[in-house]
Amino acid sequence: MRVFTASLATETNTFSPVTTDRSSFEMAFYAGPGAHPETPTLCSAVIPALRRRAKAEGFTLIEGTAAWAEPGGYLRLDAYEGLRDEILAQLRAAMPVDCVVLGLHGAMIARGLDDCEGDLLARVREIVGPDVVVAASLDPHSHLSPKRVAAADILAAFLEFPHTDFVERAEHVVGLALAATRGDIKPAISTFDCRMIDVFPTSHEPMRSFVDRVKALHGRDGILSVSLIHGFMAGDSPHLGTRVMVVSDGDRAAGDALAARLGLEVFAMRGTTMMRNVGPGEAIAAVKAGGHGKKPFVVADIWDNPGGGTAGDNTVLLHALAKSGITSAGVATIWDPQAAILAQGAGEGTVLDMRIGGKTSAASGTPFDATFEVRRVAPAAWQSFGSSRVPLGPSAVLRIAGTEIDVIVNTNRTQTFEPDVFSNLGIDPLAKQLVLVKSTNHFHAGFAPIAREIIYAAIEGCYPSNPAKANYRKLDRAIWPIVEHPFGPSEAAA
Repeated sequence: MRVFTASLATETNTFSPVTTDRSSFEMAFYAGPGAHPETPTLCSAVIPALRRRAKAEGFTLIEGTAAWAEPGGYLRLDAYEGLRDEILAQLRAAMPVDCVVLGLHGAMIARGLDDCEGDLLARVREIVGPDVVVAASLDPHSHLSPKRVAAADILAAFLEFPHTDFVERAEHVVGLALAATRGDIKPAISTFDCRMIDVFPTSHEPMRSFVDRVKALHGRDGILSVSLIHGFMAGDSPHLGTRVMVVSDGDRAAGDALAARLGLEVFAMRGTTMMRNVGPGEAIAAVKAGGHGKKPFVVADIWDNPGGGTAGDNTVLLHALAKSGITSAGVATIWDPQAAILAQGAGEGTVLDMRIGGKTSAASGTPFDATFEVRRVAPAAWQSFGSSRVPLGPSAVLRIAGTEIDVIVNTNRTQTFEPDVFSNLGIDPLAKQLVLVKSTNHFHAGFAPIAREIIYAAIEGCYPSNPAKANYRKLDRAIWPIVEHPFGPSEAAA
């Protein structure tokens, strides 16, 4: 048995001013054939999973390129086509193959091409023909187009948000792909359009119970896999929205029925799944009133989240913190390559006046000016995300003079995942009254164990957080909350 694998992934925020190009992949993660590290990344975990299976089972594994860019604005079409054609050429050179397993995200949009993953999967299918198994892992914050469903035999997304199960779900996809290649199963994909878009954190109810029930369906009554595609509300795509996807063992009717039943359950939960959030002033006031304890308050800047494609340099919460009288805090991170370079040049221990953040666009807020002490510089800082390592690039810790407020400025734009974003740079998060992170919910798994309380702070304008007001131009059907009753009378009755 010959298996080909590769990965090409990013998440495109079509409202973001941050351009994504070839260098965005090379800065974040790029590994040529055979060069993927043993540690998995979010969207390429199928590669190390296949390595383990190939070693144990003796089949031939041919590895192609793996590339990931941090979420940002529109991808340049030439960058996508170059990486796509690189992988397709590797596949052609590997032929004949019995199986193709790809690590994808599902929300990649290039200028001039709305469905990059559908395009890639269709071209893979054209090369390998109808009888070769084609499988792919997906992020649930994606757009599930008919084109990619038609081109694939097996698709499955992470179930958890935060995505703590990306390795587990990669192994799930690999296991199904190998079983299908051996002829042990005959996968059939069913989908249901929930006609909505919302936020579905599995760290909270009601989604916690829903996902636990979904997991229990796997392997029962001919059901091989169930995924909830949350959708990605910052991507202006014709396929925007939430969908349920079921992979059955040759029983499409059963898959269709289950997808519809679960999809209507999700629709019934609309407007109830989002975590409670407050404005920046209320968030900082709650921390101030709570005083200093044995654990820090964790305030999440949920919409200026580089993991959703924003710049990550909004300063609204930083200004509110500086004015509050709170003197002990850690901030991770403010994306500001210029400030990081200036601090690197000044060196540790230098005190200087500096302007940070507020640079990219009006959504970034006003720049923050202060006298800072350069506490730490690092030429290649990093943080953990589960078993993977996320680079921050050249970074620095800047302490606001006269306080113990430490701000991390970095060059490689990324959201905050784990407390070691602080400890790796010499900051003890447990010693702070407040830690401020830029992340919607991926921080939760790492920070919940050390948090006195988690407060979700929403700053308007950083992200199209209200779909009813977002300027979608390509959406081709009615979805909630843009339309209150997106199912017509006959569909609703059915």
